[in-house]
Amino acid sequence: MDMRQKLQELAALPADRPMCMPGAFYTSQAQFEHEAAGVLRRGWHCLGREDEIPEAGDFFTVQLLNEPLIVVRGDDGDIRVLANVCRHRGMPLAEGRGKVKRFVCSYHAWAYGLNGDLLRAARMENAGFDAKNCRLHGHNVQLWKGFIYVNLDVDAAPFEHPELDALLEPYESEKLRLVHVAEENWQTNWKCLVENFMEGYHLSVVHPQTLHGYTPTGLARKLITGEGYTSYAANYPQDIPSRGLGAPNLSKEERERSTLFSKFPCQVASQAASLLVSISIFPLSAGEIRVKWTMSVYGDDLDDETIQQRIGLWEEVNREDREKLEKMQVALSSAHALEGPLAGDDYEGTIRDFQLWLAAQDRQEMAAE
Repeated sequence: MDMRQKLQELAALPADRPMCMPGAFYTSQAQFEHEAAGVLRRGWHCLGREDEIPEAGDFFTVQLLNEPLIVVRGDDGDIRVLANVCRHRGMPLAEGRGKVKRFVCSYHAWAYGLNGDLLRAARMENAGFDAKNCRLHGHNVQLWKGFIYVNLDVDAAPFEHPELDALLEPYESEKLRLVHVAEENWQTNWKCLVENFMEGYHLSVVHPQTLHGYTPTGLARKLITGEGYTSYAANYPQDIPSRGLGAPNLSKEERERSTLFSKFPCQVASQAASLLVSISIFPLSAGEIRVKWTMSVYGDDLDDETIQQRIGLWEEVNREDREKLEKMQVALSSAHALEGPLAGDDYEGTIRDFQLWLAAQDRQEMAAE
């Protein structure tokens, strides 16, 4: 089955008759390699939060597709994403996270500044050697709402989505402070996690103890969609205690819901009044992803005990989702994992948005071929 053709066929269905993609869309390694070379390579990827690296020399490393990256705050305060590859023989320059004055290669001690300039290369007397031509590659970077994004495409245009900006503006997302970062590998396809996080249909079924009490499926409502994003509201019942006041300009409606959004291809997030949880998905293969999730809080709205309780809650929510997605990944290889009908707009309309966006990306690629 040609997954590209199938994607176009399902995207062309009437809006009131949406269907999900068949299992091979999520299990085929050939399909994954097509995505890795196209939509993933060209996409803007969230790497984390700005306050993960608050001071000059603070850094963390990321593997995005086949590109090892260093995310670092420079002496000038700017955040850069540098290729984590020594220009001498290709050795990685850094691992994990930390704080440095410069990056020194562990192989031959070539030293680079925080801006990527080569500072020192001992014993290099080759007539063809020029330090100015040996700086680390700097990838395209964009900052938004306190998040750090990178695009591996050197010709990538900056992203713009004023309606999504306006939706999130009252929450003052950029002012929230980081309280937790965690990473782990999941045995699932990257698109499965995007779709799972962005639909309210499963909330009461998969999360009866963790989420149903304050974000039940029946109160899920679709919000806005646009070029490269979608969103929905997980509304709270009227009889639950306040979950925090948050920023001063939030409306009563905004305080009484979690606003979930996805920036395609690989970021999903839940913005509540006092709490922001974001998941960055790093695809590794058709059936494996690296998941990095962060939690940030608004000011002193939540005390330390409550923060620890919220971290524990989200650890359990992620465990519940991971368990379901890893089981589903196995079943999706079945010859009987065919396309099926999606639920109504408030429950799975965001999956339809994602499908339409993926189809549009494929059409652009086909037009360029």
